[in-house]
Amino acid sequence: MSQFEPDMIGPERNASDAELDALFAAARAPNETDAGAAERFLAGHRARLAQTQATQVQAIAAPAPRPLWVNRTLVTALASAAVIAGISVLRPTLMPADLPASAAYAVYQDALGEGW
Repeated sequence: MSQFEPDMIGPERNASDAELDALFAAARAPNETDAGAAERFLAGHRARLAQTQATQVQAIAAPAPRPLWVNRTLVTALASAAVIAGISVLRPTLMPADLPASAAYAVYQDALGEGW
């Protein structure tokens, strides 16, 4: 029979319960090792907190760079203005002087011949 079977009856079961109770009581009682571990944890936590605060102070003190989208927007607006100006200047030379009454009629006439 194993020591942890539920149907165990007698002094063997009471002895294991008493041992477990003593073990749990010892685990709950703080000792010097626990205090040292807690102190090491808190020291590391304080160091990380100080480093984070120093980084935040540096970030606040540094001037913010101009956002990249501002530069792209300015370049895009200037390029668009140049394209529009170029098209408006070149447009009269791209179109023939005598336009037919209907562009579709001119296309059909060129493709199918006279009297389609």
